This record gives sequence, structure tokens and C-alpha cells, in this order.
Amino acid sequence: MTDTQQNSRIEGDDYVVSDAERAHFAEHGYVHLRGLLTEEEVATLEVDYDRFLRREIDVPGKDFCDMAGDYGREPGDYSIVNVMLPRRYHPSWQDNVYERRAASVARQLCGEGMTLDYDQLLAKQPYKEDAVFAWHQDMAYWPDTPDTRTATTWLAIDNSTVENGCMRFAPATNHESELRPHVAQFGDRGESHALGTDLRDDDVVVPVPILRGDVTVHNERVMHGSGGNTTDGFRRAYILAFRSEDTVKIERELGFTHSHNDDDEVLGAVGVEGQTR
Repeated sequence: MTDTQQNSRIEGDDYVVSDAERAHFAEHGYVHLRGLLTEEEVATLEVDYDRFLRREIDVPGKDFCDMAGDYGREPGDYSIVNVMLPRRYHPSWQDNVYERRAASVARQLCGEGMTLDYDQLLAKQPYKEDAVFAWHQDMAYWPDTPDTRTATTWLAIDNSTVENGCMRFAPATNHESELRPHVAQFGDRGESHALGTDLRDDDVVVPVPILRGDVTVHNERVMHGSGGNTTDGFRRAYILAFRSEDTVKIERELGFTHSHNDDDEVLGAVGVEGQTR
């Protein structure tokens, strides 16, 4: 697809999702959308993204952490730099072009009544073979709610490749009747945030390399993860998770904001070891 053809899918704050892409999302639990943002739009976001990585924008407590280790690691040793809720700590990012365009995608994939639940930055540092995101389903991290519709958009700030740890999916696992058992990956939930589960012998794994400005979008139940970064450059991603307005209302009433600084009792009520839904 040429740049001209791709840009024709952008209509201001909207991005036109095709019937085939909607069907792929429904069947397989994820879809790759090319060119959600232009090069100029990515470059603008990249300026503040790197300010987060340099800690020029303050992110308190556990909302700046390593997703490849426990909370005791020093920032210089991080393998996957994780910034939770950047729009909370940098309000000028609120209602940026990525948020607006991703919202249009969420509506097309999941229907009306979708709203932004949380945002997140994940940057795999160079030459970090342990920058691995364990296989997991996002619902293992979240409260159980009646409406589980989710569209999580994963924007590539850098070209995302097999070598630097692109997203990998196990297609159609979103149709399983129950979540798989998840366990904390680095101690208990008080010591780290990461959860993981196991692949089965019959699971098919599909790596999804994407270009800068592309996104993958996945739902709340599909199995996904990513490998380490064996290259000399960063693998930076910017994530937005959209859920239904009713679901987000329930989460906030529970005191659940997706911050790693949420009350321990709230965090302990979801994503516990062995939990299934």
C-alpha cells in the first residue's frame, strides 16, 4: 500500500477501518492497522515520550517501573521501562491526535459507548534479551465487569520487529470460555506488576512486526506477549486502552485506575495468582 493510499484512510480525527479488518479483530482477537498516525504526528508525540524516558516529566512511585523485573530495580537497570498513565502526569497530552484517532477505531471495532480507560508507555531498552512480556490476557489484570468490550491500541514509535521484541499473538484464544490461570512473574503483586500464563501445545503463535505509526489493536481476552530486544535501539510503544463507559465507571467506583499506586486492597482484588474468569 502506498503512502497516498494509506493517508486516504485518515479523515481528520477518524481512521477508516475496513470490513475485513473488523472481521479479523472479531475472529482472531487482534488486528494490524497501518498508518494510524503520520510521520509528523508520531514525531510530535516522540518529543514528550523521550522526556518521560529521561525522567524530565515526573512520574511518582510505582507508575515508573520495570515490567521485566520487580519494583526494587534501579532505573538504570530497567529492561522494559513502563510509564503508567502518562496523560495524568503530562496533561497537555490529553486529547492528542492519537487519542482522538484511536477512539474512532475503538468505536468501529467495538460499537458505541467506548471511552479511554488508561494509557501506558512501554520502552524496551537496547540489548535487553530479558525484555520479555510473558504470555497473558489483559482481563487477568482487570476487575470482572458485565461489559468486557475492549480495544487496546499499541502504537509503534519505532519500527517493531521480531529482533527488538514485537507483539506476538495466539489467534482466536479470545473465544475460550475461561481465562487461563495467571501467576505473578517476579515475586507477588506487591513486588511487581507483571502476570503471565502458559501456551498450550496447540496454540499458534503469530509475530506481528509493524512500522512506526502503525498500531495493533487487541481485545481483552486474546493471548499475547513479546520477546526481548537484541538490537542496539529502543523499541518504544504507546498504548491506549478503550473500554465501555459503564465498565470504566465500575472500575473507578472500586478505586481501580490502572495506576500501580492504587490501594493494595484494590490491586489485590484483581489479577491474583491463579485467577480465572
